[in-house]
Parts: sequence; structure tokens; C-alpha cells
Amino acid sequence: MRIADPAVTSPVIATFSKIAGLRDFSQRLQALRDESPEFAALRIDRQYEKAGSIEGVRLHGDFGLEIVLTEPYPQILYWFAMPFTTPVPWEAVAYYDGEEGRPFFKDHPVGCGPFEVSEFDKQSKIVMSRNANWYGVQHPEWKAPGTVYPSEGEAIDRRLGRLDPAYVGRSLPLLDRIELRLEKEHIPAFNKFLQGYYDASGIVHESFDKIVQEGGLSPEMAARGMKLEKSVDPDIYYIGFNMNDPVIGAPAGERGRKLRQSMSLAIDVVEFNRVFNNGRGVPAQSPIPPGIYGYEQPYRNPFRQLDLTRAQALLEAAGYSGGIDPETGKPLRLSFDLGDTSTAGRLRFQFFVDQWAKLGIDVEIAATNYNKFRQKVKEGAYQIFMWGWIADYPDPENFLFLLWGTMAQANSGGPNTANFDHPEFNRLFEEMKGLDNGPERLAIIHRIRSLLEEERPWIELYHRESYALYHSWMRNVKPAGLSLPAAKYVDIDPIERKRMRDAWNQPILWPAYAGFALVALIAIPGVVTFLRERQ
Repeated sequence: MRIADPAVTSPVIATFSKIAGLRDFSQRLQALRDESPEFAALRIDRQYEKAGSIEGVRLHGDFGLEIVLTEPYPQILYWFAMPFTTPVPWEAVAYYDGEEGRPFFKDHPVGCGPFEVSEFDKQSKIVMSRNANWYGVQHPEWKAPGTVYPSEGEAIDRRLGRLDPAYVGRSLPLLDRIELRLEKEHIPAFNKFLQGYYDASGIVHESFDKIVQEGGLSPEMAARGMKLEKSVDPDIYYIGFNMNDPVIGAPAGERGRKLRQSMSLAIDVVEFNRVFNNGRGVPAQSPIPPGIYGYEQPYRNPFRQLDLTRAQALLEAAGYSGGIDPETGKPLRLSFDLGDTSTAGRLRFQFFVDQWAKLGIDVEIAATNYNKFRQKVKEGAYQIFMWGWIADYPDPENFLFLLWGTMAQANSGGPNTANFDHPEFNRLFEEMKGLDNGPERLAIIHRIRSLLEEERPWIELYHRESYALYHSWMRNVKPAGLSLPAAKYVDIDPIERKRMRDAWNQPILWPAYAGFALVALIAIPGVVTFLRERQ
């Protein structure tokens, strides 16, 4: 009901409208408010009660909840594992309204997990403390799922010591307090980590080669007992084409398709990652990243392998021999629109421009601030852009819908910024999204993949790799991926931490002694002269 409430303006109302009767409830609630100021003044729980139930939300006793959908949508289970559907007391939402000095609810979250936010300073730190009211803390004897340390996991977990018998079966959470420090400068923050004042850290670009060598920790860091955890993020970064553009998009027909294919073959993402990402990043072959159903590691997209010879042949077949536009007799000129005006950003994007220049194509960088860039996208006034997407949930539908015609920016303002609207893709996508994982679904994903190979609405670039450093005194650390609430499993050895901190931060006293000696040497002649004159 909270999601359906028009006053809440939930960003996921469209998705949850697949629940039978949810839209009807939303309309009834709004109509009652419009008709009766007295109704609108009621407590929010009373308003929901008087507006009536939602047809597709059915209760079965104290603990049973049945959800009825208007269409097949297996992904709804993932949405029910996200914060949108977290149980929230209506009193908290009503109280934290920003009035009379009270914070807004978004700045004062009220949840029901193993930790509570006991301190929240946007500028410096967030403190999470053990939640004494969590059922796992109040009733450890229940041994309820999720309240005790697990006895099984992935194959790699046992090898890396994450299933230590000393922890298995222990009540969670293991820590009493967690501080997340918000540092404005990343280099000083990383230095504090090296001194042992922070337990965990990412790796700053400037120190990467010192910390990581040949894909693992450098001998110096390994000698300090440090641990390196690597994981591939469930995301995709890509260069997109505006498929509504008359030169590079669908209106250009086969000529535009060959131009996009040529430009895709010219991009060396391995070199891009080496130069700008310290070599971190898995070259993307399709929109689906590792860890998501439909990703197949051996697969190689024939248009995502660097091949300038083939790229030049395709460019010639498109009618742009040597990159020359036959209508002007000059290099074909295209615009690369960006929402980043920083020097670092321009250098990154210039890399792609230089790659296309090898084909003779003149691509101009048109960088503006982000708001102006979004406005250009909204108006369709762009040709080439760079974008990224991070998974909401682990399903291929959450990536392939970025190219679904229904979600095209020009049609609905949706996240399909390439404005790709291909009838066959749309049909295959709509068939695939309602299926459970299995051979039938995988076969459709293969057909979608082949279609995208040829059409090239995107140049898939890379899936990010996260490198995280942990000191030896941290226990049970595992990259979270999409599973965010992993803090309850983490433990610390405070004795080892203090010992290592003391060893790494021994005070250097000789400069002080030298300073005192220098002062004495300067002062002694003066004192001797003073005493002589007194005599």
C-alpha cells in the first residue's frame, strides 16, 4: 500500500503494478483524498484501511503472504528482497517528515535488521550499532535462519577459511559497532588504512602498482598479512548509439549498421582498461555480466575483438572509404556527447576518439555538465554517448530490458537511451523475461545475443572488477556483490589490530632529540656569556 500511495511517488510503481489491483487501490486512495479533506487528515494507516484491500495481496494467517500477478513475472521475487518492500512502521514514516526540526525519513531510516544506525553524519561518518531489538539478538535460542553463522557455502568459502568451525553456529552479529568513515580525500584515507587505522579499503589509482603485482598482492603488502579480495561487479559499461539518428542509427539502414560494426571493431577495451583502470575490468562481450544467468565465459562477440583491417573494410562497404563522407569529401564527422567536463574524463573519452581516428572518422567530444547532457538525451539531440548500468537484481532481464523498445528514451523516457526499437528483439525479450532459467530461456538469450552482434546499438566495453584490501585481523570477509547485508558475519581480532598498529606507528624520536641538542648548542654560549657578565 505504501508503494501504491501516489503521495509516496515510489520509483517502482510501474513494476509493482503487475500485482493485481494495485493500480485500482492507488486510484481509490487518491479519489478519496480529493473528495474529502477529513479523509486526507486521517492517520495514514486509517486511510489505507478505508481505501480497501489490494486484490492481489492476500494474507494467510499471521505469517503467510500471497501475491497474485496480472502476468508472468518471476523477477518479482527479487523486488521483494529489495529495500522498497522492507517492512516499515507507518508511525516512522509519518513522524520523520522534516517538520518542526524532525529529519526526513530518508535521513532517519527505521528498519528491522541486526544493526541500527546510531549516528548519521553525511559529512564525516555513519555508525551502526548492534540492534538489541533484532529477533536474532533477543532470541538466539531460536537459531533462526540468518541469525547464526552458516555451516555451508560456495566451494571457495571453505578453501579461504570462511567456514571456520570456530564460527559455525555462533549467534550473529559478531560485532557490536561498525564505523563507516567518509573521507573527502582518497589518498590520506588510504594512508590511514596502511597505518592500520582503517580495517578495510579500496585501492587508490596512484598506489595500485605498489599494492598489486601480477594480479596478486605485492610481496611488501603480503608480508604485512594483508588480504586482497577481487570480484567482478554485476554491471556493464558501454558506448551507445542513438538509433534514431539519420546517420548512425536505424534510419541509415544497412549503411548505418556497417558503420556501427566498424566503429565497434576499432575499440581496444583491453588497452583502455590497462591505461585508465589499472587493468581492472572484464572485457564485455554482451550486455550480460558474469554471475548473471546467460553469461558464458567462452563466448566471444565477433564485433568486440580489435580488428582494424576488418573495420576499414566494413567502413568502405558503408560508403565511407577511408572514413571520408562522400557528400562532403571530408572525414565523416560525428559527435560524442558526455556529461563529464573534467580533465580526467576528457582524457578517457579521447581514447575512443583516437581509436576511431585510425579509421579516418572525425568524432568530436561534446562535453557538458550532467544536467545539460540529460536534457540533450531527453530531446534526442545526440549521436554517441557512454553509459553504464548496475544490476538491481541477478537476472538477464534486468540488463536486456535496457534495449527493449518499450523502454526507449524517445518513446517513454525509459532507460533505453540508445532508442533501440527492433521488432524481433522486442518479441524475443518479451518471451524470455517471463520464463524461468532453463534450456528454453538460454536458447532465446542466444538468439538475442546474435541479433545484438549484428545490430550494434552498443559497443560493450567492460564489467568492472572490484579490488578490496583487508587487514589480517579481519575475519569472514567476502565480496558482497548484490547481497548487501554481509556485515553481520564480519569479525575483528582487536588484540592483533592493536599489536600491528603499535608496530607500524612507532614514534620516531631522534628528530626531537636532535632538535633539543641543536637548541642547547645555540643556547649554551649565550648562557655562559650572561653568567660571565653577571659576575
